[in-house]
Amino acid sequence: MALPTIAITDSLPGRRINEPVTFTVEGEFTENLWTATTSAGETLICQRLNAQPEPGKTTFITVVTFEGNLELTLGAPIARRVDGISEREPLETDAFVRLDTGYFDLEMCVGTAQGTGSSKWGLRHFATLKEGIDLLPSGNNAIGGFYGPFFTPENGLINPPEHTIVEIETLEHGPVLHHYRMNGTIPDGLLEELKGKTFSIDWQFTHGTPYFTRSYRVDDFQTVINGRSITNKITVGDEFEAGQGDVVFDRFEAYGGTRYRDGDPYAAELAQMVEETIANSTSSTAKFQEFRRQLTGDIEAAHWDLYWRLFCSWEGALDEEEIRTRLARVRATSHVLADLPERHWTITDAPVDLSAVPHETIFPGPASKTAEFHSELDRTMVWWTSEPSGAFQIVQRRQSGWVNWGTNGENECPELPVGVQIKTAYGMFSDGWQHVADQLETAPTVHQA
Repeated sequence: MALPTIAITDSLPGRRINEPVTFTVEGEFTENLWTATTSAGETLICQRLNAQPEPGKTTFITVVTFEGNLELTLGAPIARRVDGISEREPLETDAFVRLDTGYFDLEMCVGTAQGTGSSKWGLRHFATLKEGIDLLPSGNNAIGGFYGPFFTPENGLINPPEHTIVEIETLEHGPVLHHYRMNGTIPDGLLEELKGKTFSIDWQFTHGTPYFTRSYRVDDFQTVINGRSITNKITVGDEFEAGQGDVVFDRFEAYGGTRYRDGDPYAAELAQMVEETIANSTSSTAKFQEFRRQLTGDIEAAHWDLYWRLFCSWEGALDEEEIRTRLARVRATSHVLADLPERHWTITDAPVDLSAVPHETIFPGPASKTAEFHSELDRTMVWWTSEPSGAFQIVQRRQSGWVNWGTNGENECPELPVGVQIKTAYGMFSDGWQHVADQLETAPTVHQA
């Protein structure tokens, strides 16, 4: 029986590097790994997926490096060991897996729910094999957490990544593809409509590919944040760190130009309330005394999460009434300040230098393709979302060394629809990040020749 030939066509110019290609052929093939030969004479490894979409057919995934058009013909099953994604010795005690994808060295953790940065689930270490620089060296931050509307003043400040342990399923595990699914329950906050919600996050990593893919599912919800109705929208936050006095990325740019307002009146009001509370609260709890010790001194250098923890009902540093009273003042003031007429919108085609703006923070408008990069080192992170986020919060703060990409508007208002696919690429491509974003958006077409 002649084995099928698959035609791959890229409508975009430029070279694809280890682009994942999924294809389905007639017949039920049971072996997990097969070879395929390309029209350029290269031999590829094809991984049979555990999840088969329809009887009588078999779906495989492989990765291909090519430009324009390519054909591959399925060859024969493989019984020997092959090169591909491998696992390394983890760094964190709560690590689920540390992967060498052939491009990334990353570690996925389940979290410990202790309410600290180091207890977050998500990717707690992340580097490329070539650069070898961990963008999360301390393990106190994470890529992939989601926050609003659960992590907001309105909801008693429950932080899902810090206050939840996830269970992780392995859906696909082979040399070409690792597919994991995180499952968790968001702890209850103050808002009745947000209680008892569960979530799952799918993560996919393919061999040698300079990007990874994820999507978020949360039980249906509807609430009000920042005075706006929020239905099934979340804040996804990717964090990075370089240590105090430095930043991993120092520029931000949205595809087609950036529309933004700078400064973060809400953060300033919250920081002011932190200082006021540390100075005059009569709380006698041990947790409050611990936070008082950590937040006394250079508050601008403190981890942003520490601000929140002081006012988190889950932590018990303050009683619930004091939390409500103090944060009501923060919300009322910051909502006015955010929309004062002197907070102009800036429209620019140039990358934004966040070190030159107040609070080293901007709130860009809607976009589906965005990037943060370092102006001297070229390292660039590119995000594409299958639907635009309505707003973003971008922070590149040298005082704390913390950088953030968040899909929320001002006053922690979530703006990314649940279910959206996110592709995140990282590498040295600051001169051409827009082309990388286009490739993330438009996959090659695949059909049987």
